[in-house]
Amino acid sequence: MGNPNQGKFAAWFEKSYTKWQNMPAYKGLLTYEAKDVHDGYFSQDKSGKLKDSKETNSTKADDDTFNLIMRDKERLLDEKVPLRFIFSHSALREGWDNPNVFQICTLNETRSEVKKRQEIGRGLRLCVDQTGARNIDRSVNRLTVIANEAYESFSKSLQKEIEDDCGVKFEGRIKNARARTRILLKNKWMEDELFLEIWEKIRTKTEYKVNFSTSELIEKCVEALKNMPKIERPVIYREKNLAGFMRDSSGKLLELRGELKSSKEKIVEDAKYDIPDFIAYIQSKTELTRDTITQIMLKSNRLDEIFNNPQLFMDNVVHLIKHELERIKIKNIQYEKVDGQYYDIEIFESGETDQYLENLIEVKNQTKTLYNYIEIDALNPYEKQFALDCEKRNDILYYIKLPRTFVVKTPAGAYKPDWVLIKKTNDGTTKNYFVAETKDPKAFKDKTLLRESERMKITCAEKHFEAVENVHYQIVSSVDNLKV
Repeated sequence: MGNPNQGKFAAWFEKSYTKWQNMPAYKGLLTYEAKDVHDGYFSQDKSGKLKDSKETNSTKADDDTFNLIMRDKERLLDEKVPLRFIFSHSALREGWDNPNVFQICTLNETRSEVKKRQEIGRGLRLCVDQTGARNIDRSVNRLTVIANEAYESFSKSLQKEIEDDCGVKFEGRIKNARARTRILLKNKWMEDELFLEIWEKIRTKTEYKVNFSTSELIEKCVEALKNMPKIERPVIYREKNLAGFMRDSSGKLLELRGELKSSKEKIVEDAKYDIPDFIAYIQSKTELTRDTITQIMLKSNRLDEIFNNPQLFMDNVVHLIKHELERIKIKNIQYEKVDGQYYDIEIFESGETDQYLENLIEVKNQTKTLYNYIEIDALNPYEKQFALDCEKRNDILYYIKLPRTFVVKTPAGAYKPDWVLIKKTNDGTTKNYFVAETKDPKAFKDKTLLRESERMKITCAEKHFEAVENVHYQIVSSVDNLKV
């Protein structure tokens, strides 16, 4: 940006990206050219020349850089936009508002603990998907810090501080990136009869259709809007604090204290807003007709609150309408097999990845599964026990932890089931085929403990596998729960 010539990092990046792009495990995943997936956010002077930006001296050029990041954060989440890797200088300060930070590599030696805290904080926020919804999957929310010695000592002290203040335990969460190994498919895996037998049961693709009435949607949306918290006018909050610095005899800062002296709130009564075409705004976000949106808004009797805070009002309405639309779709969804369309068997090659040893269980009996290691969530003891039981139990003839690329399409987003298994009956005369989702015992007994979005996806998965036939989809907490 602002400089047509490639620097060292751009050249190194493109060489490495191209190497990984050509690997079989990432076939079809990295579809964009190397030159299109990276860019840099750096300050420039008025002539367009790139300039250094100092932590202690914010300039208008710096602010323009950070505003660009803020302004484009929604565009960066669009799957159609190829940009995936951002090289920046001093960009991870308080101005950065993109939650999808997964790797931080510091190329300079910084002594500022405030800067380090800000950088780490940007990476510890829950990431969002293309719709802006938060994703709480631990396997996705993983921050990798390529750290020098100073950064490593800082992170340890920060973890200790958070544990002491908040009671959060980092044991099992912080992993050494070098303690990894590669998951590999066994030789001649495509000739494994049991694998081919179970693959035949689940490989058929489906499509879903939804039939619902507009009147039902309007009724549900009106009810949701009537229960929506009131949109209040903006409030200005002012707080006066007294800062206290404690230093040792050498002048080193030991502790920084703050004492609240006074605070005051003031409702902005005289704020005047230009009311936008809110029907068009809601229509652009929900894809409903203007007539449907108009009926919803008029019947809700909440329109007067738009004058208090137009943007907040519109965003809350959009959120509620989307949520109700999603629920109605799930309620009325039907899945049908698509003749001649199947999942690609090569998706199992995508399971050949480097993983943390703490997240792996080494396979002893290779005849019962595909890979040399089973990947599990190290913080989920039930999933770990499930994997161990699958290997040692005689009634489990075959089991596979499905790769992340095996997904079922749902209106609530892509759903990835955990396991596929062959289990024989007690008398050994019959084989049953299962697709299983492992949950803790409480959630297994009471599905209301799961997040609503997760329950929606599970409902869709049940209907998908009903359409596929010859396989039982079940939520379980242990192998014992697999029953026909």
